[in-house]
Amino acid sequence: MSLSTLRSAVPATPRRALAALAAAMLFWALAATLLFLLAPGLETWPRLLLLAECVGLTMGACVLLLARVPRLARLAPASRWLVLGLIAIPTGYFVGHQIAFLLLGEPMRIVGHDHLSLVPIVFTVLVGGLALHAHATREQLAREAAARAEAQRLAVESQLRLLRAQLEPHMLFNTLANLRSLLREDTARAEAMIDQLIVYLRSALAASQTEAVTLGREFAQLRAYLDIMTLRMGPRLTWQLDLPAALEAATVPPMLLQPLVENAIKHGLEPKIGPGRIEVVARATAAGIEIRVSDSGLGLPPDEIEAEPKARASYGLQHIRDRLLAVYGPAARLSLERREPAGVCAVVFIPR
Repeated sequence: MSLSTLRSAVPATPRRALAALAAAMLFWALAATLLFLLAPGLETWPRLLLLAECVGLTMGACVLLLARVPRLARLAPASRWLVLGLIAIPTGYFVGHQIAFLLLGEPMRIVGHDHLSLVPIVFTVLVGGLALHAHATREQLAREAAARAEAQRLAVESQLRLLRAQLEPHMLFNTLANLRSLLREDTARAEAMIDQLIVYLRSALAASQTEAVTLGREFAQLRAYLDIMTLRMGPRLTWQLDLPAALEAATVPPMLLQPLVENAIKHGLEPKIGPGRIEVVARATAAGIEIRVSDSGLGLPPDEIEAEPKARASYGLQHIRDRLLAVYGPAARLSLERREPAGVCAVVFIPR
C-alpha cells in the first residue's frame, strides 16, 4: 500500500488548487452557518465564520503535509485515515484558532482557558471527521480507478502480444516462401530480402520489449516491412513514408501502424488487379499528431465505412482503438475514410 493515490488528491495545477480551496472554504462556511443556527449566542456569525475557515483550512493543510510522510504508507487505508484524523483535527482546532485570533487582532491564547464549551469541540470533531471521510472516499475511488486502468493496460498489452503472434508469423512464413523461390531464380533479390528481413525482425523484437517507441523507429520498421513487400509484389506495389523531422522523437505505442499497413496490403492491394500504392503521412496539428495510412486498393463497400468489414476488423482495428484509449484517453481516435476513385485512408489521431 502506498500514498500515491492520496498524493494524487493534491491539486496539480493552479486552477485545480483554486477550485479545491474554494470548495473547502464553502464547506467550512456551511459548517459555520450550521453551528450558528444550532448554537445561537455562541459567537457572532462573522466571527464564527472566520474561526471555522481557519480551523478547516489548517486541518486540510495538515492532511496534505501528513500525506507526504512515507511511514504512513505501511498502514492500511482505514488505519492511515484514523491516524490522520487523530493528528489533523486537534491540530486544526488549536492552531486554527490561534491564526483566527491573530487575524482578529486579539491576543493568542489557549482555547478554553477562560471557559470551556464542548459544543464547538464536538462540532469540529464531527465536521472534521466528515471532511476526512470525504477525502478517504475520494482516495478509494482514485485507487479503484487506477486499478481499473492498470487492468485495462495489461489486457491491451496481452492483446498486443496476441496480435504480434498473428502478424509476424503470417508475414514471416510468406516471406520465407518467397525467399525459397528467389534463391533459385534471383539471388540478388533474395539477399536484399534477407537483409530487410533482418532489419524488420530486429525492429520488431525491440518493439516487443518496450511500451513506447519513437515515431522514427516505427517508420523505420514500416520501411523495412514495405521493402520486403516490394520485393515480393514487384512493380504492383509502390509506397511513400512521410515523417517530418520534428516528429521523429514523438513516442507512440509499438506496432501501432503495422497492422494498418499490413491490412491495406492484404485486403486492399493484393486482391486488386494492377498496381497499387500505400502512403503513410504524419503531420503535426494544433491539437496533436495525425497519421494517415492511405491505399489505392479495392476500398470499402459503400455502407461499411463506420462498421468495418469483418476481415478488416480481424486485423486489429478495434484493438488499435483500445490501445489508443488506454494510452491517450478518449481524445485519441482511429477512423476510416473512403478515397476516390478507390482505396481507404485510416486516420490515427494522437492528442498532445
